[in-house]
Amino acid sequence: MTKYLWTALKGIAMGAADVVPGVSGGTIAFMTGIYEELITSLKSLDHKSLTLLLKGEFKRFWSSINGNFLLAVFSGVILSIFSLARLMEFLLINYPVFIWSFFFGLIMASSIFIIKEIKRWTLSLYLTLFSGISVAVWISLMSPSESSDQLWTVLISGMIAICAMILPGISGSFILLLLGKYEFMMSAIKSFDITVILIFSTGAVAGLILFSHLLSWLLKKFYYQTITLLAGFMLGSLVKVWPWKLSSITYEGIDYPVLPGIYEKSTGLDSLFGYALFFILVGFCVVFVIEFIAKTMKK
Repeated sequence: MTKYLWTALKGIAMGAADVVPGVSGGTIAFMTGIYEELITSLKSLDHKSLTLLLKGEFKRFWSSINGNFLLAVFSGVILSIFSLARLMEFLLINYPVFIWSFFFGLIMASSIFIIKEIKRWTLSLYLTLFSGISVAVWISLMSPSESSDQLWTVLISGMIAICAMILPGISGSFILLLLGKYEFMMSAIKSFDITVILIFSTGAVAGLILFSHLLSWLLKKFYYQTITLLAGFMLGSLVKVWPWKLSSITYEGIDYPVLPGIYEKSTGLDSLFGYALFFILVGFCVVFVIEFIAKTMKK
């Protein structure tokens, strides 16, 4: 029982990380020593274990997927997400420049740490990085600040975002941010919109089953290409979290980044530039602290 309570606490830390764009739940799992067991347990959700479930052999099914461990981890993750969703929505509504600046620092630092994993750069890796940056910038500039709220988009968002939980360096909330679903899901969790939550959870479960094997294979066979592409996505997404944005006159729902001075002239609002720099630095330092703790625990 003590072991699973400790595992649940690690799940709480993972959930807290995945609520904040730029900090990866996978990184926390790696840091706290449960990453390998998590990946192995998720990979065990295959046709063999599902056959046991359909046959009604629940005890064998539960044992085959390391059910006690997964229950402890995801109980902590869910508890953490529901606890922090209300706070994140409050901050986004009342202190947008501060919170976007904080996210900017987090994502920038996280991408740098991923890039540091590359010991030897080749032309193919440079092209992969550029491709990741280009795709993320295009999505960030061309996708509406809030995408369609139809249930099928919620399902797809859940399938894609959950994959980030098992990738050190990239967070599920970062994916939601890129898809224009971050604020929508924080609001749904805060208001306990059961329909949206169930649809998103269904997508998340399907995503874990479908993609955990693929992601594991990619990291095994194309490790450097995969993490380089992820780093490119994160660098390109900085456009999305830039603290000062104006709405496009030509394209409804599209926001584009501007300099603080232009923001002040166009909106008549204070850009809060000094505060923004401070929160960018804070976000940057948070990742440094997490990485320092991770290295210390490995020794």
